[in-house]
Amino acid sequence: MYIKELKFSLWADFIERDYLDNEFKKLIEDGLINGATSNPAIFKNAILNSPAYKEQLRSLTHLSAKEKYEALAMHDIKKAADILRPLFDKQDDGYVSIEVDPSLCDDADATIAEGRRLFESINRPNVMIKVPATNAGYRAMKALTAFGIPVNATLIFKKEQALACAKAFQEGMAEGKKVVDTVISVFVSRVDRVLDAQLVKNGIQTALSGIYNSAEIYEALEAMKVAGCRILFASTGVKGDDLAPHYYIENLLAYNSVNTAPVETILAFEQNGKKKKKLPISSEVRKAHFEKIAKIGIDFEAVLDGQIADGLEAFKVAFADILESL
Repeated sequence: MYIKELKFSLWADFIERDYLDNEFKKLIEDGLINGATSNPAIFKNAILNSPAYKEQLRSLTHLSAKEKYEALAMHDIKKAADILRPLFDKQDDGYVSIEVDPSLCDDADATIAEGRRLFESINRPNVMIKVPATNAGYRAMKALTAFGIPVNATLIFKKEQALACAKAFQEGMAEGKKVVDTVISVFVSRVDRVLDAQLVKNGIQTALSGIYNSAEIYEALEAMKVAGCRILFASTGVKGDDLAPHYYIENLLAYNSVNTAPVETILAFEQNGKKKKKLPISSEVRKAHFEKIAKIGIDFEAVLDGQIADGLEAFKVAFADILESL
């Protein structure tokens, strides 16, 4: 744990082959991280921009584009899992996540099949299969946890999504008769980036909507007390210089939680961040903020719905770009 008394973990939201051999190991040795996450956009940047993948690619010319992608991605995930394994063996997280093909987000059976295939092919117990929080995704989450596969539920912006994920995990573990580690990834900073320009014009404090929305979801999930399940705050890097780089880690520090962030954000938090618990935040404070937003004509639920759609589309585009390039 990054902060043991809070059961608070920091995971690096980055995967790249040279990084895994160097900086990643040092971050673990220094006690700064105890897990890692990936997504199609991260793999897109790594595979298409890093020379570290060229040698392996030359040996994969006989494969389809998706088979090439999976060979490259699974190589990195295996490497990360092996590096993290000592932490996992000490029950200090040690997980790394890999996402199913986002184009399958509305096909439960295909998501289940791909999730099982990836988990079995990687063959490491400390791998989480990432599944988007859609109606089909909830069915897949239940099935995968019933099989004993750790799951990272992703692209969550709304409390209803988070609770549906938690319910799927409960039902899956009941069916499988085994506690399985899971996380529910709530996206934070993207909400503020959409709203803050409008809030400035109306004299409303910025960089709070994503935090307050996440705080409400955190309370709801903690109240459910799902065995093995924690909230994971994602999308916690900042854009521009208006906020301290570690702003979202510091202001979402909560008991029994995980924060996954870019490496530079983690280093900034270690150097300058306050290591004091910030959640829960009172419902009165949250309510007052969202009432101000409603008064200027912003439909916050519609904003969140738009972010869910945009997030899914962004991951689909990144995945398609990788396959086209391969």
